[in-house]
Amino acid sequence: MKILVLGSGAREHAIVLSLLGEEAGHDIQAAPGNAGIALDVPVVELDANDPVAVTNHAIAWGADLVIVGPEAPLVAGVADELREQGIPVFGPGKAAAALEGSKTFAKRIMEAAGVPTGRAVRAGTLAEATAAIDEFGAPYVVKADGLAAGKGVLVSEDREAAIAHATHWLQHGSVLVEEFLDGQEVSLFLVSDGHTVVPLSPAQDYKRLGDGDAGPNTGGMGAYSPLPWLDETFGSEQAFTREVVETIARPVIAQLASERTPFIGLLYAGLILTSKRESASDNGIRVIEFNARFGDPETQVVLPRLASPLSQLLFAASTGTLGTVPAPAFSETSAVTVVLASENYPDTPITGRPLTGLAEASSLEHVHIAHAATRTAAASDISGASVASVAPDDTLLASGGRVLSVVALGTTFTEARTRAYDALGRITLEGGQYRTDIAARVAD
Repeated sequence: MKILVLGSGAREHAIVLSLLGEEAGHDIQAAPGNAGIALDVPVVELDANDPVAVTNHAIAWGADLVIVGPEAPLVAGVADELREQGIPVFGPGKAAAALEGSKTFAKRIMEAAGVPTGRAVRAGTLAEATAAIDEFGAPYVVKADGLAAGKGVLVSEDREAAIAHATHWLQHGSVLVEEFLDGQEVSLFLVSDGHTVVPLSPAQDYKRLGDGDAGPNTGGMGAYSPLPWLDETFGSEQAFTREVVETIARPVIAQLASERTPFIGLLYAGLILTSKRESASDNGIRVIEFNARFGDPETQVVLPRLASPLSQLLFAASTGTLGTVPAPAFSETSAVTVVLASENYPDTPITGRPLTGLAEASSLEHVHIAHAATRTAAASDISGASVASVAPDDTLLASGGRVLSVVALGTTFTEARTRAYDALGRITLEGGQYRTDIAARVAD
């Protein structure tokens, strides 16, 4: 197939690498991509948020499938324009993507579908936000209502910090103040064709900047998969995913379908396993949030464990035939990813610094790198022409906050962690920062 992957981060690089690993020999392009992605496939100079530009390129190139990586193109309606032109696209339309684009919309859908989640109050003024903050009490949870690149959520014991966070995001729209839910967090990806729902393997990510969950929230500093501790509560990973499909995913997909906003794509369920159970049949699973696309950095650890073709799964979802393909299979391999970030991230990162040691790190057994924010030193942009590539010996610079994800596999989490941190130790980025405790809790 000819497959166009939209996006420029480590999530998109992970998708590209998974597609390249298939025996089918797909013709793949990424738009706009990054310098690391361009080492593997051609990248296209294209505004991924422009529905017309994306569709025109897909038609001209003859794309058989378009995979939308980040949320912004979905909210901009890119998937709608592609579908109108008859191009299979993995990603929901603008109306269904509001499940991520508006937390108020998501809460309404959850309520209508009877999905368990925390109480929330939408606030449009500082007075309303402050009243809700005081009503729910500490720990305080304040979220930007719209897209915030993973930086719109604050969880804090500090009332003044909660009010300051609300004040900042109220300049951009409304906020949600929610009750705090305590427990282990789980990320679960669910593929849908608008009716059928198929779960992937769960992962756990680390949102705080520093070790021991210290510091501010980020877009994610690392992740691991699978989650062996799910067996303690649910008996098996499969039992857990069945619970989520039956009590959360299918009701939400059915509710969206009933409102004529079918969800076709990747439903990311951010879940928490609480000890709070309201009845004997209550499994304690609560939804923290929904996203409308693959999560980053969880994609980097889920897809390397996928033992069946990703392209087949996503094409079936895009064409309404998900129920006709085999359920996705996963290896027993332990996967760990650790994010290398620029100095001063998640505030304004210091960029333009060179990266060294990437080739040495990538040469380690069962280790690979998913690039998030890299560019060549030879040019201001890797996309000097309509389609560009990068030579393996080009010097790369960090061009954003989260620069890359080091991904390692092992027969145990101890082995995978050792490989990941060994690789990170060979990479140099002035001022670079990363957590040293990713997956430590599951290490043997």
